[in-house]
Parts: sequence; C-alpha cells; structure tokens
Amino acid sequence: MRKDAWRGSTRKGRLPVDWPRLRQIVLKECGQRCEWVEDGVRCNLPATDVDHIKPGDDHSRRNLQGLCQDHHKAKSSAEGNAAQARLRALRRLPEEPQPGVIDGPPKPPQYRGF
Repeated sequence: MRKDAWRGSTRKGRLPVDWPRLRQIVLKECGQRCEWVEDGVRCNLPATDVDHIKPGDDHSRRNLQGLCQDHHKAKSSAEGNAAQARLRALRRLPEEPQPGVIDGPPKPPQYRGF
C-alpha cells in the first residue's frame, strides 16, 4: 500500500480503539482465507484485509469479513464508483419540458354556446 494512501481520509480515525484486536479475530474466524464468493466458489487466496460488508461505521462482527487484497480493492472501488454516481445524479437538474411542446393531441377550444 502506498505511504500516502490514507492522506485526506478520516476512515482510520473512525475505527474503534480495539480495531487491531477485532481485525485479528475476523482473520482468525475466516481461517486466514478470503471470504469472497463468486459463482458459488470461495476465493482461495489468503485474507489480508478486513472489509466492512456494508460501508459505514458499523464495526460489529456481523458486518466484517476477511478479504484478499484484490477482492478488497475491487469491492471498495465499486462502492466508491456507486457513491460518485449517486452524487452526480443529485447534481443533475430535473429535465424540463421545452416551451411550446404540446403533450398529446391538440385540444379543441371549449364552446359554451350562445
């Protein structure tokens, strides 16, 4: 990992004080093997990283899994891309109808008689 990989991130500061112990528990419980499953087959690489299954600050054991570095990078990248897409969608203005465009067939004027 690059030396400056954490620069600008608040993630490390939001980890619980017992993170090293919790990390070791997760890696031990997964048998030091990546828990990524694709097409019903579990990855055979060693688990080197502990990942939050659902992104955020839920550090409970049920939300943590051991992953190999490649699967952790792929998952984190996909989550980051999805978050950026959500932000881009929020910045997009709603589409407005063009002036003068008629929705549906023209309606005849209403005559009320004489």
